[in-house]
Amino acid sequence: MVHALDVDSTGVPADATPALLGFTMSGHILGRAVLTATAETPGSERIEVSRMIPAPAAALFAVLTDPKGHVDIDASGMLIDAEGDPVTRPGDRFLVQMDREALGDVPLGRYEVEVVITKFNQDKEIAWTVEGTRVRPHARHVYGYRLEPTGDGTLVTSYYDWSEVHPDWKARLTFPVVPESALKATLGILERTVRRRNP
Repeated sequence: MVHALDVDSTGVPADATPALLGFTMSGHILGRAVLTATAETPGSERIEVSRMIPAPAAALFAVLTDPKGHVDIDASGMLIDAEGDPVTRPGDRFLVQMDREALGDVPLGRYEVEVVITKFNQDKEIAWTVEGTRVRPHARHVYGYRLEPTGDGTLVTSYYDWSEVHPDWKARLTFPVVPESALKATLGILERTVRRRNP
């Protein structure tokens, strides 16, 4: 609380009690205001989570390059279906039917997006961004996976980067759209999916 007084000094000593200060000030108050301190701590605009999966990198990569594989492993509940051939290079695209109501944050209902592959390194890394079929500008957040073979299988790292998201979208939505917990859950679903596809 900040007070504006009609005197330069109340004459109250520095070691006086708050009660004495308040009593002395009461006859000199011109106005009051509340100051709220705010601070923004710059942080990373990227999430990464990892999980050891007892499966070969090629089997995992096959799921990640399959449009329907993206639907199979989605933990957010937003992906409904996908259309398109398995991707093989940067620039490849496929269509995904989405349902934003699953998150309960923005009333977009059902809509379509195009997944655009931005990075493709066979059995090692794949990344993509999402482009709306009706909405501009494109958000430009990036999702991806890195695969590192080990003696016990493959260390899979899932990442989500929103550092290049268009300012219009940062003003409209809260990022990250997909929380760290969903990325972790997706890795668990990926392990289950690979096991079912390759019994």
